[in-house]
Amino acid sequence: MSPRAGNAGPHTLAFVESPVQLLNVLEWAHAHAPGVGLTLVVLSPVDPMTRGQLRRMSDLARDEGHEVRWEEARGGPLAPFQTIGGLTGILRKARRIVLGDPFSRYVQLLLTITRARDLVVVDDGTATMEFVGQLARGERLVRWHRKGGRPGPRDLIFAPVSSSARRRLTPGGSRRVEIFSSMPMEETPEGVTISANDFAWTRARFGPPRITKGADMVGTSLVETGVVDDDRYLEAVRALAAAHGATRYFAHRRESPTKLRRLALETGLEIVRPELPLELIARRGPIGRTILSFPSTVVHTLPLALSGTEVRVAVCDIDPTWLTETASPRAQGFLSGVTGTARDVHRLSPGGSGGQEASENPPSPPSPGSIPGPATMTGPGSVTGPTSSATMTGSAGAGSIPGPTARATVSGPTGTVGPASRPGPGPADAAGAVAAG
Repeated sequence: MSPRAGNAGPHTLAFVESPVQLLNVLEWAHAHAPGVGLTLVVLSPVDPMTRGQLRRMSDLARDEGHEVRWEEARGGPLAPFQTIGGLTGILRKARRIVLGDPFSRYVQLLLTITRARDLVVVDDGTATMEFVGQLARGERLVRWHRKGGRPGPRDLIFAPVSSSARRRLTPGGSRRVEIFSSMPMEETPEGVTISANDFAWTRARFGPPRITKGADMVGTSLVETGVVDDDRYLEAVRALAAAHGATRYFAHRRESPTKLRRLALETGLEIVRPELPLELIARRGPIGRTILSFPSTVVHTLPLALSGTEVRVAVCDIDPTWLTETASPRAQGFLSGVTGTARDVHRLSPGGSGGQEASENPPSPPSPGSIPGPATMTGPGSVTGPTSSATMTGSAGAGSIPGPTARATVSGPTGTVGPASRPGPGPADAAGAVAAG
């Protein structure tokens, strides 16, 4: 642990499972508890890319004076039992819990143990929008891309824990709930406090970035989550890259190595697997003057992180014909809402990937500029190295982190651990469901 984390105590306890969640905990602490250390528990996943980004983000958290507790929470069938047992003491002492993913089975199980009366939910991407809506409507907590499907055996085992977590995330009596978010909120749950995340910590800590003349593209895991067809996605990426002169593709941490190798070979794009959340990578630069994206969290967060720069974000809508047969019935409407509620971005129609622009959303200062017109794509695309690693070159902006700007090893899909073999629902069965993913 960092020697600077001496002021971290048991009063505020944060749980994160992804780099973006950790970033947003740092943003919340900067906005609401400046100079006060907290105890940050990383419930580590098994995916090497995510683990690498979490390690780097943990270093930043220690630099800010926070205590970081790394838990191998998915290291085998017994890991959830060991993790939960080891955290029970500090959970019961904590006065405030900060969490990044209310849909997480792990987090839901931990919420049944804590006595904290203050709960804070920070952004976990676009899922926050769905969480707020479900909480406002009193619905069970289900991730948007799974909604509409039948609950599986693990869902049924975990249902009592999920219901308990939803009740704890509903304000009442002396229980206070805050949502700290950069995402738009169409429905506000009664009694919930909403506070805005404007990425003030990111802007103070990094940049401003060096801006290049070209365009960069941001990847998405919509293929991996079964929402968008692989071939359709590749064709859309190829068309956008050719139309706007994009040369780099910033991969989402969940994108598969096989898909990325195919993208590199068939589009000529340089595949970059960032070692930090894209908001930080973009802020310290170098970054393209135009950032191309599909509907995702970054269409909301990048304009905030890059406020005051000349970088513009353009988002391409998802054509209904790109969706898979197994996609949730809500997929198209949800993705359209993600794009439609974003500010300071340009919208590109799916059929206009070759350079046509759709209407621009209502701007907020600074007003968006125009997107560069079609240009010739330059440079061969490749995924560098035998382990599909890629390095993003160029000088980093002020406040940069020493070391490579964007280097990470790409690994194949991770396996799942089977559920605990105990009949009937209960705490042990819930932990087994956590272990099974």
